[in-house]
Amino acid sequence: MRELKILSPTAILGYGFPMTSWEEGMRRKPDVIAVDAGSTDPGPYYLGAGISFTDREAVKRDLAIMIPAALKENIPVIIGTAGGCGAAPHLQWNKEIIEEIARELKLTFSLAVIPSDIPKEVISEALQKGGIKPLHPAPELTQADIDDAVHVVAQMGVEPIIKALTGGADVILTGRAYDPVVFAALAFHRGYDKGLSLHLGKILECAAIAATPGSGSDCMFGYVGGDYFRVEPLSKQRKCTTLSVAAHTLYEKTNPYILPGPGGILDLRETIFTQETDSSVRVSGSRFNPVSPYNVKLEGVKKVGCRTVSFAAVADPVMISQIDDITPKVKARVRDNFTGLGDYFLDFKIYGRKDNPGVMGIFSTAAGAGLTPITCTGKPSELAIIIDAVAPTQETANTICSFARSTLLHYGYPGRISTAGNLAFPFSPSDVKMGDVYEFCIYHVMETDDPCALFPVEMITLGLGAELHSNERGAK
Repeated sequence: MRELKILSPTAILGYGFPMTSWEEGMRRKPDVIAVDAGSTDPGPYYLGAGISFTDREAVKRDLAIMIPAALKENIPVIIGTAGGCGAAPHLQWNKEIIEEIARELKLTFSLAVIPSDIPKEVISEALQKGGIKPLHPAPELTQADIDDAVHVVAQMGVEPIIKALTGGADVILTGRAYDPVVFAALAFHRGYDKGLSLHLGKILECAAIAATPGSGSDCMFGYVGGDYFRVEPLSKQRKCTTLSVAAHTLYEKTNPYILPGPGGILDLRETIFTQETDSSVRVSGSRFNPVSPYNVKLEGVKKVGCRTVSFAAVADPVMISQIDDITPKVKARVRDNFTGLGDYFLDFKIYGRKDNPGVMGIFSTAAGAGLTPITCTGKPSELAIIIDAVAPTQETANTICSFARSTLLHYGYPGRISTAGNLAFPFSPSDVKMGDVYEFCIYHVMETDDPCALFPVEMITLGLGAELHSNERGAK
């Protein structure tokens, strides 16, 4: 069985890549170019707002290099989680970029578009039948969660992508997809081992981050053989080591040996990492265990209000020593002044103090989060403070943040000498209106009888002379 070759240009579409690495990758004659375009890492806002966390021109730059090169070599381009989150507005945004490239470069090709938005009535029906389960630490799903959701997407598996490949697509653009599947789909389609293909996809999804030194803005190359896969960076500045590849295998996992995904579980209990050359690693032993019924992960968000923030700093050692006493009193002063204003959220995120609660403050205790507290020696000379106000309306959030900022600025505390103000502000205006705030309300898995039914494939021919275009990839 000949090796199947996969080029991963960058960790996320729009993060870019050096042309020297790209050209080296193309010299190796890949069978497919695959790239992940999204993540939930930036939080729920982008899914709720329907906008991308990546820059349009940066995404266009990457695709304007990838698509013409792939068409020249008659190999497919597969793009997962379009626009950062994969909902309908993100998919349309990314599709318009591809259409623009086709017009400007006078390209003709077949584009498959695979949406991943899940209708609320489908989710409600599955909930009523007991076909939805929460992912820890999410609570049980309720109908109110479904009703409140702004966008809900599901992570597709390889099956809809294989359907698009079978249909002769030159470029495949998906909504929300399980990150490894855009790299594994062609290997699945051509009969390569599923466990090895998915594990390779797990490595390639972040491109050269799995190398050392790691980078999300550089290329990685993967090879799938009969009973192994190999990975290698394309820059002479980087190397893959057994440590770097094994470490990245643990990335975003709660269990070091088991990785659940659409339709099954990647079992790594017998995986072996071998240093093949100075810069490449060979991996074997990874297994895919199918699971029935087939499950897909749902991601949905709801709007919870609007946010205003203020950035400040303090250098007074007396105030620094009393900051834990001062901020609760400022909160009480705000509450007393606006007793009739309704519900709101006010928080002081403090960075630079001895126990670092600015980073770990979202957890009740570091131990409760399974983490070891980080401590600093000596007393901090400065603290950075973010005043964070969230309320049902932007106007109320503005009011709460403004009053909290002015109260903290002029708050009198024991030992205070200066009356000019306690805080330094790096920006003017000091208060920044952040707009809508979203939170995840659906983070669950849903059973489905057909892994393709939720993800319809639309085939579009772009460019001039479409009627003359033929696709012969099936014979390759």
